[in-house]
Amino acid sequence: PETNLKAMRTLAGLSQSELAVQADVPVRTIQQYEQRQKDINKAQGIALYRLSRALRCTMEQLLER
Repeated sequence: PETNLKAMRTLAGLSQSELAVQADVPVRTIQQYEQRQKDINKAQGIALYRLSRALRCTMEQLLER
């Protein structure tokens, strides 16, 4: 199943690179979270904050259960 990050990004109609620019988070980091190579639940707070602001969602919505 896709990650919450990918679902929210798709819903927002953004590419990974567009999200990277808006959130000021490296594209590679977004790719790693979406491919589950990095655990978004262990992400730095500032990265989660920036991603959630760019996607207009809560930080909790990006975390995996």
